[in-house]
Amino acid sequence: MAETVEELTVTYEDEGVETVKELDKKVLTKGAWATIIYRYQDWNRAKEEYGPDKYTIRRYQKRNGEYQQKSKFNISSKDQATSIIAALEEWIKD
Repeated sequence: MAETVEELTVTYEDEGVETVKELDKKVLTKGAWATIIYRYQDWNRAKEEYGPDKYTIRRYQKRNGEYQQKSKFNISSKDQATSIIAALEEWIKD
């Protein structure tokens, strides 16, 4: 497990293949609880290529000096991301 927020990642390897490729991450909060949004791609074994961009928001709690994932929300498409952005923009402009 990671000791710092900077070490946290969604990158995952299976049998030497990077099946989840992290493209970017933004740290939303730091501290005892950290919130990070990641942009990533999944490896499609059948096509032997990476799929479309996906997004996930992860919450981590630091216990005993290490961050442990406590929750996640996956945003499965650009359309869903756009809908979330539109809702937030509407709410925060008031």
